[in-house]
Amino acid sequence: QVQLVESGGGLVQPGGSLRLSCAANGSFFSINAMGWYRQAPGKQRELVAAITSGGSTNYADSVKGRFTISRDNAKNTVYLQMNSLKPEDTAVYYCNANVRDFYTRNIRRYWGQGTQVTVSS
Repeated sequence: QVQLVESGGGLVQPGGSLRLSCAANGSFFSINAMGWYRQAPGKQRELVAAITSGGSTNYADSVKGRFTISRDNAKNTVYLQMNSLKPEDTAVYYCNANVRDFYTRNIRRYWGQGTQVTVSS
């Protein structure tokens, strides 16, 4: 079984920064793409940023130039550096990983528990 453990959320003023981390724990063969999604109250969950195992990245238009996704494959960890935060970035942020099973080599998607990010003065 695989667990994604998130950390780094909190309350920040507009214009401030936060860094989210998500570590994959457990037994698995490899991790393919990893990403961050967010869900604001009354809205659907949306992709914020994603990164492949080779380091290629993809961002939502709303966060381009402000957020940076990165990963440390040796630590099975993905990060989201969020700068110039706006009130509309307020949401629960979820980590996501496509993990290849150690024995079957099948790929399964896992989700973190979510971490609250609140941008407010």
